[in-house]
Order: sequence, then structure tokens, then C-alpha cells
Amino acid sequence: MSAIKISRKNPKKGALQKKVLLLLFAGLALGLTRNPKQYFRIVREVAKEWKNIDRNSLNRAIQSLYKSKLVSTKDNRDGTLTLVLSKDGERLALTYDIENMEIKSPARWDGKWRIVMFDVPEKFKKVRDTLRMHFKNMGFYEFQKSVFVHPYPCAKEITYLMEFYQARKYIRFIVATDIDNAIEIKQHFKLS
Repeated sequence: MSAIKISRKNPKKGALQKKVLLLLFAGLALGLTRNPKQYFRIVREVAKEWKNIDRNSLNRAIQSLYKSKLVSTKDNRDGTLTLVLSKDGERLALTYDIENMEIKSPARWDGKWRIVMFDVPEKFKKVRDTLRMHFKNMGFYEFQKSVFVHPYPCAKEITYLMEFYQARKYIRFIVATDIDNAIEIKQHFKLS
């Protein structure tokens, strides 16, 4: 199991749950890897993410994860807690590899379009650009600069990205039956 130590003195609530799960899972990966290059690559990535996390948000995320039973805690003699990733937490952390997310193609298209629209403020430009990159990498059709379309179910993947980047209030997800340039989009996805 993967674990991190936290202080009990500042138990606030937050929204970085998936990042915390991924960081905890990175701890599990460190314990399982035998390749020194892989080990140090994981350590570098975790250190980089750790520096970027706001401590108040982290405490809130941990409390939320604890309530959802994705993590458990163990008391330590020095007054700290060890946060341990549960089996459900491990499963969720493994569900999405953020760098290689894919949308599965069902055997048959249901005739519905999944539309993702976002309006991320300029001060969060990096998040906006990263979301755009994810949508393109996941195979979305770029309808407009901040509007992407996909024919297959992807609500869970979109929700994951919203939560991971704390951008829920900037993103809208729509399921539609008609789009005015459906022929062009169908050709893009090779749908009949």
C-alpha cells in the first residue's frame, strides 16, 4: 500500500482528490519498481506535483478522500497520520492514466454527440491549453477553439479531467442528437 504522512493540526477540506490518489499511487509504484531510471523519474514527477499543490486544498482533498473511503488513516506515535490508499482508491487511481486517456469505441454508435465546451479565464491559461491538448489527444473533433465533439460516451473521462484540473466551473458537457455539420464530423470519425 502507498502512504504519505500528514499532520493532524490542519484538517481542512478540498478538491485535489484525484491528484492525491495519483501521488499515493506513485508511492505504490515506487515500492514495486526495480528499475533505477524508472524510480528516479517517478520521484522527480512526484516532487514536481507536490510543490504545485496548495496545502489548504491538499488538506481538504484528503478529508474528502477519507470520507469517500478511498483512503484510510493510521495514527503514528509522533502525532501525525499515515494516509493509506485503499483498494478502491488504487482502482480509481489506475482507472485513468492522464497522459494516455482514451475513449473506447462501442461496437455500435448510439447516434449522440458528446460536446465539451470550456471558457477558462486567461489567468489559468496553462489549464486551458492542457485541456485542449487532452481533448485532441483523446480524439475529439475541434468544432471551435474551445468546443470539442466526440461520438462516444465519455462523461467519466470529462468528469475526471474537470476534477483533476479543478476546472468544473469552466467546463460544460452536453449530449446532443443533432449538429448542423454532422456530415463533416461523421467523416472525421469514419461513421456511416
